[in-house]
Amino acid sequence: MKSFFSLLFLLLVTISGIRAQEKALSIPHTVHTLDNGLTVILHEDHTVPMVTVNVWYHVGSSYEKPKRTGFAHLFEHIMFEGSGNVKEGDFDNLLEAVGGNNNGSTTQDRTNYYETLPANALDLALFLESDRMGYLLEAMSPGKVDGQRDVVKNERRQSYENRPYGMAFQTILENFYPKDHPYNWPVIGYMDDLTAASYEDVVEFFKKYYAPNNAVLVIAGDIEPAKALEKVKYWFNEIPQGEAVIRPTAPVFGLLDEKKLTIEDNVQLPRLYLAYQSPARYAPGDAEMDVAADVLANGKNSRLYKRLVYELQIAQNVSVYQDGSALGGMFMVVATARPGIKLAQLQAVIDEEIGKLTTTAPTEREVQRVIHQNESNILRQMESPMAKAEMLQSYYRFAGNPDWLNEDFSRYKALQPSDISASVRQYLNPKKRVVLSVVPKGKTDLAIQ
Repeated sequence: MKSFFSLLFLLLVTISGIRAQEKALSIPHTVHTLDNGLTVILHEDHTVPMVTVNVWYHVGSSYEKPKRTGFAHLFEHIMFEGSGNVKEGDFDNLLEAVGGNNNGSTTQDRTNYYETLPANALDLALFLESDRMGYLLEAMSPGKVDGQRDVVKNERRQSYENRPYGMAFQTILENFYPKDHPYNWPVIGYMDDLTAASYEDVVEFFKKYYAPNNAVLVIAGDIEPAKALEKVKYWFNEIPQGEAVIRPTAPVFGLLDEKKLTIEDNVQLPRLYLAYQSPARYAPGDAEMDVAADVLANGKNSRLYKRLVYELQIAQNVSVYQDGSALGGMFMVVATARPGIKLAQLQAVIDEEIGKLTTTAPTEREVQRVIHQNESNILRQMESPMAKAEMLQSYYRFAGNPDWLNEDFSRYKALQPSDISASVRQYLNPKKRVVLSVVPKGKTDLAIQ
């Protein structure tokens, strides 16, 4: 008994410690704006002698024009091909020489570029980022654009057109959003648009969106903020401000019925996609739908995984996620059937489990399991300067406040099981969704009819 009470005491102390840490959770930072409009966010953390430089340009595929799609992602490639004072190939060579790494990514709402490297090499990262922000056009040429255009077109073939299930998401976007909605097309763009893009189109896009007043620079890690800010001014101050950027807006729309679509593909197993309209990132209802997704399919104890994969053994896998973006959200259910199973069998179970959530709240234990997992994920991210830089960027872009960590944390902790059911009732209407069946060629009998 003595050992049991000792263990209990340790658990209580540990829980008490976690609660105390929750109250103190924050990412201390300062925010500055240079004369040219560049926003600078600095976070000081001396845990390890490393630093992350993270730039978000507030431009993604939603800023593109119809017939000229794929530009934001194309620039993700072009930005690594040299700039006014950096020869082609040297961006990676210089960073790797000091033990650093770098990459970038593009979404519908933003494009990011980042470097993580030893703190004493901060100037190198600032030089590289400022050179491509201010002097990319000096090194860009029609030949370079053509080269990266071909790279992107090959990426599209490999990741979309010639990949099993690769055309599913594009098909969903085109049928989920109306034609005039800026989320109607895929981030990578269309092949014809990439082919038709002229060198002048690309230059115009860069001048419009890659100016300091449309960017946020975050430095997180082993820095002294005052000195870091002086370095930022040294490297970025001379870059001229661009024209004000108008953020895209979206028409109000609602799915009015259930759209049933089928793709025949070079796949072995049929796969079902169910897409529902849901809240934008950090908007009311976003946290509720995030928890609902995890209750349904996060982990082997989740409802759909237990029913479809373990008990009935009619699915190879199932995943559910809430994807909140700036102009709206999409709640997605994806399940792959086992050989010989029709997708209607999967859909019936999925609808049944979602239906249960609309009438009966999940248990306190289910909700707490998900909330504890979210807390653990956030705490793990606090260990990484790169992850903290991304959180500061995301909160600034989508919540309007880089110091939104506690609000993010609190919105999950405040949830009651009944909140989950109320949101599921509101958003997961089986009569208002896109239903996509991807089936092996010649096997349309396996699709939802």
